Amino acid sequence: MTSKLTSLNRFASRKLAGLERRNLRRKLAQTQTLDAVAVERDGQRLINFCSNDYLGLSHHPEVIEASRQAVLEHGTGSGASRLVTGGHPLLFELEQRLAAFKGTQDCIIFGSGYLANLAITPALLGSTDLVLIDEYAHACLHSGAQLSRARVEMFRHNDMDDLAAKLEATRSDARNAMILTDGVFSMDGDIAPLPALLELAEQYDTWLLVDDAHGIGTVAGGRGAAHVFTPAAKAPLQMGTLSKALGSYGGYLAASHQVCELLRTRARPLVFTTAPPPAAIAAALKALDLIEQQPDLCERPLELARRFCAAAGLPDPASPIVPVILGDETRALEASERLRQAGLLVAAIRPPTVPKGTARLRVTFSAAHSETDVDRLAKAVQDIRLQCEAAH
Repeated sequence: MTSKLTSLNRFASRKLAGLERRNLRRKLAQTQTLDAVAVERDGQRLINFCSNDYLGLSHHPEVIEASRQAVLEHGTGSGASRLVTGGHPLLFELEQRLAAFKGTQDCIIFGSGYLANLAITPALLGSTDLVLIDEYAHACLHSGAQLSRARVEMFRHNDMDDLAAKLEATRSDARNAMILTDGVFSMDGDIAPLPALLELAEQYDTWLLVDDAHGIGTVAGGRGAAHVFTPAAKAPLQMGTLSKALGSYGGYLAASHQVCELLRTRARPLVFTTAPPPAAIAAALKALDLIEQQPDLCERPLELARRFCAAAGLPDPASPIVPVILGDETRALEASERLRQAGLLVAAIRPPTVPKGTARLRVTFSAAHSETDVDRLAKAVQDIRLQCEAAH
């Protein structure tokens, strides 16, 4: 090739330049993990307040040892799709354990949470069907909805009146329908009104899918968003991930045996993807042991989030995810850089991940954080907020 830019490179360069002008370009930074909450970036040691490793289990010695033993026994990879030769025994064990933990008949493991949500809705719905999805639901739920070829209607965030109106207007035109929502919302940390969602789903013969990736291990003693309510508000389709509080990698759907069997046959991200490696599944199994045995460990991230919010003058949180809304993309980037200079790693979250005008710091808390580090972060964030208020 000559040094002259091709049309493809010219296109990419123009797009990048436009993103750069709007402070929306994303860049990767090499980051060395030192322990459950400390990292090193560009030679600087930072306390990490933007990881989803809510319990610090990715560095727990028992979890690490379980992963190591799985490599010695089963090797480093699965070798193929589970429907070919990739069905190592640990996968079946974890499915049984997760089904019992979530209170369902069955469970099916996927290569990641994103893959799980690319699988579930398209396997259950088609072009004559309907999806109603919370506008703030995770991107992978939106992607799965689009892949299903069903009619997709967004409802206002956690607005049951809006959802009811859309169901009333559209449900009769569709063969089957699903409601899609997060359990704990990944950018705002609030919790979906699951009892009301289940009531509407029952009223309109609609299937509810709840993505509880950020709920397991973090709320209701680790049991997840369904157990925030009494009685527990268990959806028929309970999706989750192994990569956050469980400290590993992979995704799952807990549901009835019939639904899981259908997905084992029809879910393309399962049928045509190499199975997750044994080490990741063994780590998740051990992490699940610890979550079941230590509910106090699961309470600590939320306790620290509440401590932070009280000190920083923010509303009491519902989960270990705390948004610090700054509005402007530049302001969020500058705040993140200011915290980095103070030895604190907090990512700036910008559109399109969040709505325009709501750029923010997304702060997350781990059981491994110290109260001293939480208090230091609270003081720094409070100073940033006061400075922003003074400037506007």
